Amino acid sequence: MNQFIDIHPKVLDALRSGKPVVALESTVIAHGMPYPKNVETALNVEKIVEQSGATPATIAIIDGRIKVGLNPNELTTLGKQSNVLKVSKRDIPYCVIKKYSGATTVSATILIADMVGIKVFATGGIGGVHKHAAATFDISRDLEEISEKQIAVVSAGAKAILDLNLTLEYLETKGVEVIGYQTSEFPAFFSNVSGLNTTYQLDEASQIAQLMYTKWSMGLSGGILVANPIPQHYAIDKASLDKAISSAILSAKENNITGKELTPYLLKVLHSNKDITSLESNIGLIYNNAKIAALIAVEFSKL
Repeated sequence: MNQFIDIHPKVLDALRSGKPVVALESTVIAHGMPYPKNVETALNVEKIVEQSGATPATIAIIDGRIKVGLNPNELTTLGKQSNVLKVSKRDIPYCVIKKYSGATTVSATILIADMVGIKVFATGGIGGVHKHAAATFDISRDLEEISEKQIAVVSAGAKAILDLNLTLEYLETKGVEVIGYQTSEFPAFFSNVSGLNTTYQLDEASQIAQLMYTKWSMGLSGGILVANPIPQHYAIDKASLDKAISSAILSAKENNITGKELTPYLLKVLHSNKDITSLESNIGLIYNNAKIAALIAVEFSKL
């Protein structure tokens, strides 16, 4: 893979010496937030990971090169450009041969992190089964990659725009443990209230690291989803959030927005909704996930 991937020297040193590394996605930089808030947030996330004892590895494609770890200039350029591709598994080879720049989704970030041996990944919220998926077959690739790769994904549950019940059913079918970090209720991204249960609850980063080590030492394939609730002071009232989501979905339907354009469109509509503070909530949960992911990576490196 060396002919396609550039690993940042700090990340490479950490991987070779068995030090903790946390993978970070880049879609949130290019497609999840407006500039310059996106770049500011991405830089802060990397600082949080470092301050918590791990090495951050933001993953993206820059001018056709797969990058595991970005320097500040690359990260800023990614946040400024308007023509950055949203890259999932199927888009990676095309983006590389065309020498385009691409922001990796959760699934693509997991895939690339697994290629280089990173075992912990922090994101905002994973994709999942969309509402009305029985008719549309709209199911995120994220679920497949989590089920196939040996990686722990720390997120605030799944994005609230999804059908959370069906998302959990899908993960159960794929044999993915959904571990609630200090909670037994599956968080709904901006809200901690879903009425749905996690598979198990674990309260310490060391316990999650032990679970990772034990599962993979047994030869059991696949990843682990760590559901880390959004800090309560950033959480959005569920009734207000449900109302805003319904309005955003209706807007997407009226504008014929589908496929991989749907999620960024819905998030953009939510961010512009004055009745909820979704952008600040989004940033708050991303910071929290980065910290917990780093703590888990530190504990796992000890094993």
